[in-house]
Amino acid sequence: MTTDLLTGDFFGYESLLPDDERKDLLALREFLDEKVRPRVNGAWAAAEFPMDLIPEFASIDVVGRAYEWEGRPPASKLYNGFQALELSRVDPSIATFLGVHNGLAMGSIMILGSEEQRQRWIPAMMSMDEIGAFALTEPEGGSDVARGLRTTARRDGDSWVLNGAKRWIGNGTFADHVVVFARDEADDQVKTFVVDKGTPGFTATKIEDKFALRTVQNADLVFTDCRIPADHKLEGGNTFKDVNKVLKVTRGGVAWSGVGCQMGAYEYAVAYAKERVQFGKPIGSFQLIQDLLARMLGNVTASLGMVVRVAQLQEADELRDDQAALAKSYVTARGRETVAMARELFGGNGIVLENNVVRYFNDAEALYSYEGTREMNTLIVGRSVTGFSAFV
Repeated sequence: MTTDLLTGDFFGYESLLPDDERKDLLALREFLDEKVRPRVNGAWAAAEFPMDLIPEFASIDVVGRAYEWEGRPPASKLYNGFQALELSRVDPSIATFLGVHNGLAMGSIMILGSEEQRQRWIPAMMSMDEIGAFALTEPEGGSDVARGLRTTARRDGDSWVLNGAKRWIGNGTFADHVVVFARDEADDQVKTFVVDKGTPGFTATKIEDKFALRTVQNADLVFTDCRIPADHKLEGGNTFKDVNKVLKVTRGGVAWSGVGCQMGAYEYAVAYAKERVQFGKPIGSFQLIQDLLARMLGNVTASLGMVVRVAQLQEADELRDDQAALAKSYVTARGRETVAMARELFGGNGIVLENNVVRYFNDAEALYSYEGTREMNTLIVGRSVTGFSAFV
């Protein structure tokens, strides 16, 4: 097991972790290098998820570290951030799969569910015997989903009946439990439900021909008079403000994944610059290549510094929505720049999957857009700093 800091961690932020959590992070790094890294390009090219890796992830205690559960205290916010970074620097698709299951789906149940509901669903999700998905975005509602959410819920005796559609739902093709947000016909408020795989009236269809995060199984979901038990409505999920309790937490996680994505591309670029020979010299000895590397490293370092501070604010329970929004928008925007410079450094070889950077190049586009586009997060920040809302 290596004890060296990552090539992309130029200021040594990882050393802020306590020894026990750094040991866990190094074990995760070793696992990813041994078990996951050899698989990622093949899975990405085939647009298939390596289901056989799920028990492997379950065996290394990578799920549920953010939560207190059965006497085990939660890991620090900084550790959970570095876990997301570590996953994404190897494969943003795998990081997204776990982010959806671990952060969005389990997080919704942990934050909005009653104690009985947590006990009902969380144990099997914690062991990864059952997988979760999170269904908020709709075919006609992305950035405006808070106001324009069209999926409806109607209370009918001891049941709720859901009608509508969702789109871009990660893990949606195989998830055992899908956290679904629907507008209650009775009071027009957004409520939170858990729909189990196989429920009559619920279908999931894989979205094909996707060229970012290809390993993630995104799905179109349709609910047609889908009847679920009344106790499948999460007790604390009663308005869109409750949805934001989950998104504020996970938006910070996307920012950490954005750091990992650009760090992974940067590390491959450094290695290539040292070994690729042109004009009789390694290209890393040329000024223009060193300039690219320095600019990439600046982006990675600034982004990492920002998310470390986000973790500190989360630890103190002081992170604001506008701070999470700035981190997500800034880091993913810098990520696009970094992966583009990595692709440039590789020249024509940069568009070949075996050299890896084209995967980060494409995946950065998805990170840039999901869980709040740059523009929407900019408006959240802009409202905070000016006092004026520019939302239409």
